[in-house]
Amino acid sequence: MPLEKQNMNDFYDFKVRGLDGSADILAPLRGKVTLVVNVASKCGFTPQYAGLEELFEELQDKNFTIVGFPCNQFGAQEPGSAADIQNFCAVNYGIRFPLAAKIDVKGANQHPLYAWLTAAENGFPGDVGWNFEKFLVDRTGRVSSRYPSATKPTDPTFLQDLANIL
Repeated sequence: MPLEKQNMNDFYDFKVRGLDGSADILAPLRGKVTLVVNVASKCGFTPQYAGLEELFEELQDKNFTIVGFPCNQFGAQEPGSAADIQNFCAVNYGIRFPLAAKIDVKGANQHPLYAWLTAAENGFPGDVGWNFEKFLVDRTGRVSSRYPSATKPTDPTFLQDLANIL
C-alpha cells in the first residue's frame, strides 16, 4: 500500500521514525547540515560506515549530523530486524549517528522523504541507484548535493562541498 503524500517544504518537516522506535528523528536536527545515506549491513559499501562515523564524530560540534536510512531494496542486503541492524552498527562500527526505521527509498512504497529528495524541483532528480547513495542537506533543509554510492566520506569533492556549507 503506498504511503500517504506529505506536502513538505524542507527536509526537517518530514516525520521519520527512528530505528529505536522514536517518533520523529528529523525535527530535533533542524538547523544542522545533514548527510542522508541509505544504508545496508551486507553491502560491498558497508565499510563506509566507519568513515561516516568518523566524520560524524569529527564534525558533530559544528552543527553537522548524519542520518542513516536502512533499506532492503538493493540485493536484499539489509534483511535484519531493527534490533539486528542496531546491533550490527553498534558492534561493528560504533555508530552513534541517528538511524531511521527501515524504509523503501524508491518504488511504489517509497518513503515520502525520499520522493522529496529525488524530486526534480529539488535539483537532484532520479531514483536512488544503490545502497550508500548520499544527499547533503543544508541548514535550511534544502538539498545541496547528491553523491553516488561509491563516493566515500573521505572524498575530496564531497568534503569541500561539506566545508562550503558548514
